[in-house]
Amino acid sequence: MTGESVVLRRGLLVVLLVDTVLLATLELFFLPLRLDGKLLPKLGDVPVPVTVLVAIVTTPLLVGQAGKLAGPRAAFAPLVVWVLTVVILGLFGPGGDLVLVQDWRALLLLAGGVLPAAVTLGSALATPRRK
Repeated sequence: MTGESVVLRRGLLVVLLVDTVLLATLELFFLPLRLDGKLLPKLGDVPVPVTVLVAIVTTPLLVGQAGKLAGPRAAFAPLVVWVLTVVILGLFGPGGDLVLVQDWRALLLLAGGVLPAAVTLGSALATPRRK
């Protein structure tokens, strides 16, 4: 590998990590969505944690791409950054507010983000190193 290739791969890894922070923030702030007629249609004031689906899809993609870009050992970075962003921003949000809702949706978000990404991390670590 040339020096430019290593710099490019590390730069792309940094972009992936910034994307991870942005996605975790979006998933956290839109977690309390409800069918209450304000943002979504009014259908009985039911909670709709649609950002859990976003977490289920995007966190494994970020972990897999990090493993391809910077090697299997760097595949853990998006998962750690995602968890830290959700926990720190959720518990110590802007202005000291508690952003993480304290019900089943928070557990669903954490499970939906961590479990599929952990499976992808395991498969990334199991792949043989490129030479």
